[in-house]
Amino acid sequence: MIKLILLDVDGTLNDGKITYDSNGNEIKSFNVKDGLAIVCWLKLGRHIAIITGRKSHVVEMRAKELGISLLFQGIEDKGHIVRKIREEYGFKKKEIAAIGDDLNDIKMFKESSLNFAPQDCSWLVMPHIDHHLKNNGGCGAVREMVETILLREGRLDEFLALWK
Repeated sequence: MIKLILLDVDGTLNDGKITYDSNGNEIKSFNVKDGLAIVCWLKLGRHIAIITGRKSHVVEMRAKELGISLLFQGIEDKGHIVRKIREEYGFKKKEIAAIGDDLNDIKMFKESSLNFAPQDCSWLVMPHIDHHLKNNGGCGAVREMVETILLREGRLDEFLALWK
């Protein structure tokens, strides 16, 4: 059973665009469908960690809004962070799934057992993933990942029961 999902941000939780307003404030857009799946995953007693190469106050706000307490920003070696999470929280590699879209996610993929990438990922990550999703990053890819994991585990009814 997958107990922990690792999320990249740019190109996964959003469409990969970085926008600045005229005051230099960063603007990112997130998909509400991804957010609902994340909240449900957490309600099922599972865990999520965001591991991103950039630092952004917007990401910090989104993590807080969704109830994600494991947030790692400005990370060069995502694999190292995954190993630290496994050590500190006792997760086994077989209990971890990851989603990412680009080269800096490959080390994270190597430390997890089930790997996903959005439709618009770099072709260079393809050898490192198990599922090439139908949705693009920021367009429901994380939602698709969560539903795929729960369907694979025969636990989709638990997800649906949260709304009955």
